[in-house]
Amino acid sequence: MELQFLTIIPKAGPLLWGALYTIFVGILACGVGILVGTGLLLMRNSRFWLLRTLVNIYSSFIRGTPALVQILVFYYALAPLTGVNIGPFTAGIMAVGFNSGAYIAEILRGGLSRIPKGQREAAESLGLPRIKIWFKVILPQVFHSVIPLLVNEFTMVIKITPLLSTITVVELTRASQMLYNETFRPVEVLTLAAVIYFIICFSISQLGESLQRRSQKFRL
Repeated sequence: MELQFLTIIPKAGPLLWGALYTIFVGILACGVGILVGTGLLLMRNSRFWLLRTLVNIYSSFIRGTPALVQILVFYYALAPLTGVNIGPFTAGIMAVGFNSGAYIAEILRGGLSRIPKGQREAAESLGLPRIKIWFKVILPQVFHSVIPLLVNEFTMVIKITPLLSTITVVELTRASQMLYNETFRPVEVLTLAAVIYFIICFSISQLGESLQRRSQKFRL
């Protein structure tokens, strides 16, 4: 079979829109993941054993089940269980965000281990409330130290978004499926989609490496 990329490229507009939609979904999902991960970090460092146990169970569940199953559970099971009818877009962002949150919590825990304990003790000696110590002293430093790792996690989120095509979210993979069904040229369309994914992920990884170098210079 002769490949005909020149005939597909002029019709690749939907792929570009799908790529932009993929980035948009990835940004929103990462935002959810950061909120979830921060909450898990706070719960993990709580004085209450029940909260710490729940975090361990949640993290084990997320890491021990496929992301596709989590997406399908959010999409098909959340409405019957809660009575809240959500669309595929919201379900997809929540599923990917809650998945990413478990990994972001581990990233933040690593950043927390780099913060000297003396800073927390000094803040406590000044009489600052516990919540202010976390949000004014601890967390800003934690996030600064793990920015490159969070950028890399964004790359992983982008790689998960193709699974959202199973619940009809029209991101890059879904747009590719629609285009090759229209043109009957799956090899050319999927190759172009793979190139676009590579460009997106490579650009994000380069940004992460740049931030890593800047972070190291700042520490020096």
